[in-house]
Formats: sequence, structure tokens, C-alpha cells
Amino acid sequence: MKLKEVGEFGLIDLIKHNAIVDPADVVVGIGDDAAVYVPAVGRYELLTTDMLVENVHFDLAKTTAWQLGYKAVAVNLSDIAAMGGQPRHAVVSIGLPPHLEVDDVVELYNGMKEICREFRVNIIGGDTVSSPGGLVINIGVVGAVEPEKLLRRSGARPGDLVVVTGTLGDSACGLDLLFRQGWEEFGFAWPLVSAHLTPRPQMAVGPTLAAFGATSADDISDGLASEAHELARASGVSLRLYADKIPLSAEVVQAAAMLGKKPLDYALFGGEDYQLVFTIGAEDFDRLPNGPVLFTAVGEVLGGQGVLLVDAADASTELEPRGYNHFR
Repeated sequence: MKLKEVGEFGLIDLIKHNAIVDPADVVVGIGDDAAVYVPAVGRYELLTTDMLVENVHFDLAKTTAWQLGYKAVAVNLSDIAAMGGQPRHAVVSIGLPPHLEVDDVVELYNGMKEICREFRVNIIGGDTVSSPGGLVINIGVVGAVEPEKLLRRSGARPGDLVVVTGTLGDSACGLDLLFRQGWEEFGFAWPLVSAHLTPRPQMAVGPTLAAFGATSADDISDGLASEAHELARASGVSLRLYADKIPLSAEVVQAAAMLGKKPLDYALFGGEDYQLVFTIGAEDFDRLPNGPVLFTAVGEVLGGQGVLLVDAADASTELEPRGYNHFR
């Protein structure tokens, strides 16, 4: 069915079903001039937004509508996690090109609803318009954080360790694989492609970091090199990273060899891992819980400014803040 056959309000009726996961704090959801929700008492409110544009952030030939919807929410939840918060509500605005089928839009929202159910996030409003070009998705997420658990980029202190979650570079490597014909034949490919198409925000980690003594945090959306510079600049410090300590998956090492790339470059400059990078005192680092999430100390915080990368031969070079940049 074409969009023009169902119309704007018919489409809204289709997509608002099961949009509310946790109704306790929602007074008015989709269907009125504005959403109404009850603010979290005694907590700061967090607000973040991200926009995804067809042929800039995604290629509909390489992703399903469901995967795209899931990822569109995930990138916003990652921002909330980096601030130490919990997500609560989302508003979704989409610009739809006329060639899209109604089923495509429903599947897009099904992907959004899947991750929203997992993390107890309500879709409470938004806007739906036509787009003369490609598909555009803009999502805003409201979260909440206890004041003492708020994390910012600006708290790193000399003597802290620089720590990352998970492995880095998987998403960027997965994107390269998507544009290589026959990638499905390689056994190592799917975890990397999956890391790109349906990234997992670190919601189980972010809200706990302040309690363990983390002093600053950022999510890795534009590559470790770029995010390290963000932390250093905001905190008025310098960072020293050790190349041989940056965690790489076995899959990214295999794929990079096949693609003729350096696996470390994917981790430093690739982006869209949506892992967390944070700073924490050495004693507090030792208290971090061992569990399903991998914590790796990859460097240290020093006085001064800038970011240095130390190689296996102990030679230091200035690490450029290269990563994804819309206007570069």
C-alpha cells in the first residue's frame, strides 16, 4: 500500500499502536497537540536528539527498515547512557519520500518499538511529513539522572585512567563489509555487520559508572580519537593512549586483513561503535565489576592539552581528532 492511499492520519493510527511501554508517567501520548508526561522528582532531566538522513547516515539498499528504526533509537539512548542516565520518553519525526510503502514505515516503527520495549522507553509523539528527497528520521529522547550520578565530559583529572567498554572498530569495519559483494560468505562478517546495523547502547553500564567513581564519560559515536579529544578539551587535560591496549575483536582483525586496512584505524577513526569511553581513578577501576561488559584501560590522563598515541615501540605521536565529521 502506498502512503498516499493511507494518508497522514491513517499512518499515525497504524504506528501509534504499542508506542507506550510504561504508562505510569504518561498523561497524553500520540494524538494531541503535545505530549504530556510527569517529570522525574528529584532528578535532572536529560534531552538529546539525533537526525539520520538517507544516503548520509544510511543506505536503504544495505539495511532493513526494522534495523534502521532500531538503530535510530539506539544512537540516542547511547547519549543518555554516557550522561549516567536512564531513558524515559522519545519523540519521533520522520520525512517520508513518496516511494516508500506503508509496510516499510510500519517496520521502521517496529524496530523502534523493539528497542524501546527493551529499555522501557515510551514513544509519546513526533511529526510525520512528506520528503521530496530521501528518508529523514529525527528522534529526541528524554531521560533522567540522579544529580550525584550525572557524568559529563569535563571531569577528567590528571592521574585518572582512560577506559573503554567492549571492543572498538567493529561497526566501521562492518560498514566496509556491507559494500563488499559476497560478504555473507565470511564467517567473521556477521558480528561486524550486526554491530553497524543494530548497535547496542551501553545502558547497563552508563548509569552505574558514577557510583564506581568515574569522573567523565562520552559515547564513541565518531571514533575513539575524536571522543578522546572531546574529553581532553572539555576537561582541560591531555590524554595518552596506548595503541596495543585498545581492544579489538578477532573478527575485526580478520576482516581488516582481508580488506587491506589497519584494524586500529577502524577503532580510532571509524565511529558508530556506541561503546563508552570514560575516566576513572586507578583504585576505582579495580572495583569495576567483572561481567558481560569488557572494561579495558587504554590510557591515562595527564596535565597539558591534546591526545598522544603511544605505539608498541614506546614512540609517541600526536593523535589527530579524525573521525566522522559532517562538514569536513
